[in-house]
Amino acid sequence: MFTLLENAQVFAPEPLGTRHVLVAGARIAWIGAEKLVWPREVPLERVDVAGMRVIPGLIDGHAHITGGGGESGASSKVPPLALSRFTTAGVTSVVGLLGTDDTTRTTSELVTKARGLRDEGLSAWCWTGGYHVPPTTFSGSVRSDLAHVDLVIGAGEIAVSDHRSSQPTFDELVRLASECHVGGLMTGKAGVLHLHMGDGKRGLELVRRALDETELPPRVFHPTHVNRKKRLFDEALELARRGATIDVTAYPVAKGEDAWSAADALVAYWASGLAPERITVSSDGGGCLPTFDADGRVARMDVGTPAALLATVRELLERGYVLDRVLPAFTSNVARLLRLPGKGRIELGADADLVVLDAAGALRSVMALGAWHVRDGTVVRRGMFERS
Repeated sequence: MFTLLENAQVFAPEPLGTRHVLVAGARIAWIGAEKLVWPREVPLERVDVAGMRVIPGLIDGHAHITGGGGESGASSKVPPLALSRFTTAGVTSVVGLLGTDDTTRTTSELVTKARGLRDEGLSAWCWTGGYHVPPTTFSGSVRSDLAHVDLVIGAGEIAVSDHRSSQPTFDELVRLASECHVGGLMTGKAGVLHLHMGDGKRGLELVRRALDETELPPRVFHPTHVNRKKRLFDEALELARRGATIDVTAYPVAKGEDAWSAADALVAYWASGLAPERITVSSDGGGCLPTFDADGRVARMDVGTPAALLATVRELLERGYVLDRVLPAFTSNVARLLRLPGKGRIELGADADLVVLDAAGALRSVMALGAWHVRDGTVVRRGMFERS
């Protein structure tokens, strides 16, 4: 029931210096600079991390937990992601979603998978819907899903400016955004419209119009994959300037490609002088990363991985950026936008989602809701159907 992490360099995500962190059950019960006096009769696990850095567990706001893909036939459907795919990547909270295939994959299946991950010790939520409009929902509407399904926090990933989308009109898009907004007001949830951005020439035109022509607040719109084209990223910066939060995807970018890697996108965002809290990074884990030919057919494909998040953190550290500047886009910014209480920070009363990094930034240990999943580089907790 009680674990004490001693001699940790704590980043909350701001640097706190050397601290000792007491975990009671699933929560952080105490953080102090002085040694904790503990009664002998009460069992306590002491873990000396010997000056290694302890950070909040990463929050992946965009992962295909039931598997993505399907763009080149049934055999191209990606399998569901197992528990340790997240924990070995330092991810302790995840938001699952559907993509292109919101026909054979359903929101009902998505909610069930999220509950399964919760049973295994991860914190999990979902977006309702998928690429297409009208969205595939659990109970008939986005607003109803927000009101009646506890794990649903918004709608997504609704596709725009993409040949795989349902080509939503302006009216359809703002109607969905209003469903999210009002559903969020009714429930205290995020009420966010999470938008898949394709590489079409219209870019973020519909979102700009929504901000110009409706009363919807900018925080409702959360476009993702905005680093897939450099001109799209420039458009996204303008949205962030108007108060929206933009999402960068941590996927591979080839040298010379007309795109920004997640690390490069973050650096460019910081250089813009925009509010640091208005950018997040997600993995597209389990999602198909296809390349299409001129006829819109898959020429080749890769699969996103949650490990790309921590890899991006390490890349930025290797470039000389300080950890407290890097972390918010993977932790506190996500928790703030998605209204995930107790997540994204190391503070009294927060959930005990903790990641231990060695001097090189490599993952050593992971605790989720007070339970160890990775210890000293070894997976100690797996999902029900995972092989050791």
